[in-house]
Amino acid sequence: MAAIGRFQKGDDIFHAKVVDGKLYKLKGDVFGSPSFVKRAIPHKGVKTLIPVEPTKIIAVGLNYADHAQEANHPIPKQPLFWLKAPTSLIPDGGKIDMPFPSHRNDYEAEMAIVIGRRVRNVTPAAAARYIFGYTAAQDISDRTIQQGESQWARAKSFDTYTPVGPYVETKVDPHDLTIQLFQNGQLRQNSHTSQLIFNCFHLVSFVSTNMTLMPGDLILTGTPGGIGPINSGDKLEVRIGDMAPLCNTVK
Repeated sequence: MAAIGRFQKGDDIFHAKVVDGKLYKLKGDVFGSPSFVKRAIPHKGVKTLIPVEPTKIIAVGLNYADHAQEANHPIPKQPLFWLKAPTSLIPDGGKIDMPFPSHRNDYEAEMAIVIGRRVRNVTPAAAARYIFGYTAAQDISDRTIQQGESQWARAKSFDTYTPVGPYVETKVDPHDLTIQLFQNGQLRQNSHTSQLIFNCFHLVSFVSTNMTLMPGDLILTGTPGGIGPINSGDKLEVRIGDMAPLCNTVK
């Protein structure tokens, strides 16, 4: 696998390749044909940021059969998606802040597709050419609001409700990965991306028939069964295959 992250040191914000825990700074456009410096950057003072800056976040719902069943919804005949606010993003290590802690708020482990090239009306067979890579994510959801409204964007777009990262894996088979969520060390979700109802290439194709996708845009591919409530002080960890885990805590 090849991991690319986005970092900050002082006033300098940059992308870097992550190899055995060492950072090699990128030169050029991360979505183009970048080169990398040969000397690793010292870790001291380096902060991990959200790995990309999307113009939009597309979230896909009910894309695992077991989750559709637990949510008492039929399996969709075509992808069900909505938009999440980019201001809901937080990086690995960021804190999830529940604005309505008396509501039920749930974790949802997801794999996210990172778009690498501007794309419109692509076929599933050609979709892989427009994908930069994949990363871990969560679609934190205020169920109390979600169940009271026909539109889901508000329930899922609160600030801090989309943890993403820490890195983008650019060389990985997206349909042959375990996907797990641990809550305070306890395994809560445990599935495999081969169980996606609509796979990653189908999703990119479908979304691109509805809107133009830009480099850095994110498509959250859905969560498997096993969702549950979060509480203040929880530590949540998303593990996808051998990717670096995405770890966040709840304020």
